[in-house]
Amino acid sequence: MRVVFAGTPAAAVPSLQRLAASGHDIVLVVTRPDAPLGRKRILTPSPVAQAAADLDLPIMKAARLDDDATETILAAAPDLGVIVAYGGLVREPLLSGPVHGWVNLHFSLLPRWRGAAPVQHALIAGDATTGAGVFQLQTGLDTGEILGELRYDIPPLATAGDVLDALAHRGAYLLEDVVTAVGGGTSTARPQTGEPTPAPKLTLGDALLRWDEPAERVLARWQGTTPEPGAYTTIDGARLKVLAAAPADTELRLTPGRFGQDGERVLVGTATEPIALERVQPAGRPAMDAADWWRGLRVDEPVAGS
Repeated sequence: MRVVFAGTPAAAVPSLQRLAASGHDIVLVVTRPDAPLGRKRILTPSPVAQAAADLDLPIMKAARLDDDATETILAAAPDLGVIVAYGGLVREPLLSGPVHGWVNLHFSLLPRWRGAAPVQHALIAGDATTGAGVFQLQTGLDTGEILGELRYDIPPLATAGDVLDALAHRGAYLLEDVVTAVGGGTSTARPQTGEPTPAPKLTLGDALLRWDEPAERVLARWQGTTPEPGAYTTIDGARLKVLAAAPADTELRLTPGRFGQDGERVLVGTATEPIALERVQPAGRPAMDAADWWRGLRVDEPVAGS
């Protein structure tokens, strides 16, 4: 089939690569414009743009799928539109422009976690299982019929980055199968069933660790906000990013937010047992082992969240 692919972040790259290798004709890759990255704010192509260039595929960069973008896409005469984390909405007349419409690879078991951050919200909520699904795109947010689905058991202490990477690669094969089935006329669809839950984009406030919660909830929030927006706490008003953490497995008990030591390990109290900080990044400084940060700390009896 003639396929238009729309995607932007690294999580969309495996899908583009699989479709390009599958024999389908990628007639256009749509991605968001170059964005300033790093301290020097250098304009940098999206991961999908870079992958498309490596594959020598035609690229269109658009901040939104407006009239001009719609005209360019429909001029490519696609049989199918495929979208994976593009970061913009597909509206009419673009939605029904391709012969088979559009399909979307989404990283959750719909209708649970509809929205921009499904993996992050699944982890924050403490879900043991998540997955990925390909659905027929409709005007509603992530409401279309399911064309294919896979389940994924979340490993202990896996971060959002870990889970998204796993689903991106597994989902790419699922997407390839669905696209092939759509082209061959053998695809089957089923409506979504169950209670929808929202998964809006996370804010920096969502990444603030709440030490008055039980340890498993603190760790779940750390998992769901790592690496982005970046789990953190504060000490004397200064932000401390928590890059790696784990259950402490200790007899020691600390009041919520109070720091302590167990041998070389740096602990922080929660509403239940403490958790261990393994790697941190103080504001304006490089990442380091938590024990090294603790040894250089110049705050008497620090309290997280202060």
